[in-house]
Formats: sequence, structure tokens, C-alpha cells
Amino acid sequence: MTENKLAIFGGEPRFSGTCHAYNSIGSEEIDAVVRVMRSGCLSGYYGSWSDEFFGGPVVQAFEAAWAKRFKCRHAVAVNSNTSGLIAALGAVGISPGDEVIVPPMTMAATVMAPLVYGGIPVFVDMDPVTCCLDPDLVRKNITSKTRAILVVNLFGHIAHLEELRAIADQHGVFLIEDNAQAPLGTENGRYAGTIGHIGVFSLNYHKHIHTGEGGVCTTDNEDLSLRMQLIRNHAESCVEGAGMENLVNMVGFNMRITELCAAVGLEQLKKIDYHVGIREHIAQRLNEGLAGLVGITPPVQRASTRPVYYMYQIRFDRDAVGVSRETFAKALAAEGFPTFLGYLRPLYMLPVFQKRVAIGREGWPFTLTERVYRMGLCPVAERLHEKELVGFDNCCLKITDFDLDGLIAAFRKVHASRGQLKQLEEGSA
Repeated sequence: MTENKLAIFGGEPRFSGTCHAYNSIGSEEIDAVVRVMRSGCLSGYYGSWSDEFFGGPVVQAFEAAWAKRFKCRHAVAVNSNTSGLIAALGAVGISPGDEVIVPPMTMAATVMAPLVYGGIPVFVDMDPVTCCLDPDLVRKNITSKTRAILVVNLFGHIAHLEELRAIADQHGVFLIEDNAQAPLGTENGRYAGTIGHIGVFSLNYHKHIHTGEGGVCTTDNEDLSLRMQLIRNHAESCVEGAGMENLVNMVGFNMRITELCAAVGLEQLKKIDYHVGIREHIAQRLNEGLAGLVGITPPVQRASTRPVYYMYQIRFDRDAVGVSRETFAKALAAEGFPTFLGYLRPLYMLPVFQKRVAIGREGWPFTLTERVYRMGLCPVAERLHEKELVGFDNCCLKITDFDLDGLIAAFRKVHASRGQLKQLEEGSA
């Protein structure tokens, strides 16, 4: 029967539905924006030390609500996660020549942020289970120049945060969490984004909750909080009024979030359990549906953690499956299961690192280091990207249980027919 014949050979696709874009915005957000519009105050900031330095009433209410929800002392809202990373690194005093340990696979902004202050990114390989920084390799890469460890809770999985915090404290350096992809993720009951000295969350439009663009920095340290607030809002004009004696990196930016975005954020925060729960449900169904397939390893939940599955990543073993990842993905697509291969190539392959030119014609800050960035630097990350990872973008898609039944059936159909796919590959060789 044609229904059992792979679609790439002329059979009927197992899943013929459409996964529409996920929309988390409802009437509550619309009403909140209208209230701000009618107030006439779309931004409440002054770039000087005054009552308005900290932003308008909605921004401050949003920050207070965020701090309460994530059980931290301070929350600083910014206009993007990128801005939050820059503010965080500035607050901890990154200076020219300081080394910052970073992962090789993440959004590029993570590893660009140290360059703003002349910091030197030091790429450390990944733990293949979590796809996050390997703590043992972090230990081996700490030097007298290390100032910070910047860890990413990639794909919504939780890095070895408590262990990394202990390493940071032992060596007198800072741990900063890029928690863009893991809101409500936990390790031993503590929220990711609050275990490091500073955590940075994203409110970009394709995250679990969003304000279009935006971000939030969290910390329990009052001094770091004030320093991030100063960097957010023209520090150079405000340090005297704030009584800030340490002027390192007190050159300000405009990283201010608007009252409109904060109004949306307040309403989204009220719904965060629901929106994160949907992603968890999708991942749990896929984990159950794809269990036991030879050569296919669904995401592994590390003990004592709650991952929140920003993206669903499968580990693909070509030798065990018997066909290439590319051929398998083509067959999945024909059956209606959309995937992407790898994630982002290791970031040290970007021109900025290969050419060692970041700021200015002379190649600063790479003139301050002998470090070079070559293929083979992080073999696990390279292997995962080039050979093993198969991804499904569950955070951006509206997926019902009916859709999941079809998607799982499509995947299992392709896997069961891998002998046919092998013949296809051999015939085209």
C-alpha cells in the first residue's frame, strides 16, 4: 500500500498537517498596551540621576514582578538579551585582555559581548549530554587572566550550574548565565538564571515568553544591580549622583526597555507556567514516541534538573541508523516532519575570530592575546553540529496532540524504512 511507502518514493506523507507559528499574545497584553498608550508615557527614563533614572512605573513594576517570580533580589530590564550580556560583563569589570570562558555553540551575541570591553573569548567544549559547558574542561582552561565564565543553558537544558558556580567562587571569578533559552528551568529546585552571579533572560519574539524584543538581568548582588542599571542608562552622566566610586566600564549605553514592552512582559510573566508547560509537553510526547529507536537518542534529562526544551534536539548515530543524517532528514521532511541539522557552527569559525579583527584596524583586542582559533578546538561541538544533532523547532510552532501523533508516526515510518534509504544512497553514490 502506498501509505507505507516513503513519500520520497511516491508514497503518501504520514503527516500532512500544518504547524502554524505559536502566538502567545492575547487580549491581556493588548489591553495592557492600550492602557500605556492612553497614559501618554511610553518611556519614563531620564539619562540623568533623578527619580526617573530607573524608568517608568510599568518598567519598575515588571522588574519587581520578575524578581519575585524568580526568587532573586534584583531584576534589571533591558531592551535585549544581547544588551543584558553586555551590561553584565561590564558590571563585573571585564577589561582589555581579560579572558572570558564561553561555549562554542550558541547565538553569536554570547561570545561577542566580551569583545565590547576588550575581553578575550576562550572557547571551551561542550558536555554532549547537556550541550552545555563541560565543567572539567572549564577547570583546565582557567588562567590568571580569567575574569568570568559565561555559560549558556542551551536548548533549554540546564548546565552544571552549581558546579560551575563553585569553580567560579574557588578561583575568584564571576559566573554569568545566558539563560535566554531556559526560563523556569531548574537545578536542585533553584531557577536557572539565578545560580550564577548574574543571569540574563531573553524576551525576543521566539522565546518561551516575549515582549517582541527585550531582556532581563537578575542578581542577588546590589552593587552589580546598580552597575547594570548605570550601564543601561548613560552611566557617565549618573555615577556621581549614584555615589559610584568604581568607574570601571561606567560608560553608558541606551539599553532601556519601553513602558510598552514592560506592559506586555507583565502579562506574559503571568502566563509563563502555561507557555513553558506546552514546550515541556511536546518534548515529553516526542521522548515517549521516539524511545527505543536504534541510533536515535532523544534529549536526556540530567538528574536534579528541569529542562524546558526551547528546541528539541535528537542525537543521530549514522553508523547505527545505517544512512546519513542528511538523507534521513530529507525523508522526514517528505513525510511532514520538519527538522534542521546541527545548530550553529562553532562560533570560533566566524570571520571575527579567524581574521582576529574585532574593533579598529589593528585587530584589537586580539593584539592582547596569543590565542588562535582553529578547527578542532572544540571537537565535541564540531561533531554535534556536523554529524549528530537533528533539531525540531518546538518553541516557535503551535503543535497539538493530534499533530504530535502524526509527527511521531512520520518519524517512526522513516526509521522503519531506513533500509530503503540506504539503497537510495548506494544507488546515487
